[in-house]
Parts: sequence; structure tokens; C-alpha cells
Amino acid sequence: MGEILQFIGAGLTLGWGMSHLLPTRNVVKGFGDISADNRHIITMEWIVEGVTLIFLGILTGAILLLDGPQDFKLVMYWLIFVMLNALSIISLFTGFKIKFLPYKLCPVIFTTSSLLILIGAYQ
Repeated sequence: MGEILQFIGAGLTLGWGMSHLLPTRNVVKGFGDISADNRHIITMEWIVEGVTLIFLGILTGAILLLDGPQDFKLVMYWLIFVMLNALSIISLFTGFKIKFLPYKLCPVIFTTSSLLILIGAYQ
């Protein structure tokens, strides 16, 4: 059961990361007429968050699939948990204030994924 929870958490994280990359161009366009520098910064932020989430999802899956010492796996799961919750806190103080629903989903998805991964590690 623990591995199932972790795979769900990894998949949710990976999927949400991909959902950041696909609409990047439209998201940036949604900011309207802004400077080229601001367009590049928004593009960079959007891509970095997507790539980070994809990496965390793949990392979780790789740890699950590879044979390794349990202590090492637990440390890695805790680090993933901390990173996802750091992203959640950042999202709470920034994107959560925006009236666009996907921004409000970020903290919920990040926290849910982190809990699934960590709870699964102890099952």
C-alpha cells in the first residue's frame, strides 16, 4: 500500500509539472503587454517550477524502483517532502492570492503529493 501511495504522489507531482510546461506560452501572453525582460522572467519561473516538479516526481519513482538502503530512501523522501512543502509555502504567499484556479491548486497538490510520498515511505 505504501508504494501505491508513493507512486500516486510521484505521478501527481510529475503530472502537475508537465501541466506547467505545456501552457507556458499562453500563461506569459496572459500578462498582456509587458517588457521583454518581464516576459523572460515569467517564462523562466514557469519552466523552472515545471521542471522541478517533474524532477521530484521522477526522483520519487526512481527511488521506489531502485534497490537501495532503507535509510537512504527515507532521507530522500524527507528531502522531497521538504522541497514540495517549500514550493507549497511559496505558492501560498504568491499564486494563492491570484483569482486563477490553477494557481490556487498548487499548494494543495504540492502538500498532498508530499504527504502521499512520506506516508507511503512508512507503510
